[in-house]
Amino acid sequence: MIRTPKADAAAAANAHADKLPITAKEREANELMFAERTGYIVWVSDVKAARNLEKYGTLHYVSRKMHYAVMYVNADRAEEVMKNVRRLSYVRKIERSYRNELKTEYTSNGPDKTRYYGL
Repeated sequence: MIRTPKADAAAAANAHADKLPITAKEREANELMFAERTGYIVWVSDVKAARNLEKYGTLHYVSRKMHYAVMYVNADRAEEVMKNVRRLSYVRKIERSYRNELKTEYTSNGPDKTRYYGL
């Protein structure tokens, strides 16, 4: 078998994948890399001006028909950033997204009923 740099990198990645427990230092590094973010829905009166919201956070989506923008801001500065966004003349209303607070892991404590509904 011919060894290539790509194959060597894949083998090295597989060797590190066997390390299951992550250390506190690795967990802290992951938290620094992926900061806690808060989503906001900003209702605007001028869609062109809504592009300026990019200065305040990550602008994810702008709806031209419904006149709103979805943006994400670092959670530690979210309140002060939204205070500044609220002052803009083209902003009508700001709603916070509750996506972080929704349960995303589901467990089934009851019996599996799929076999009863088969053909």
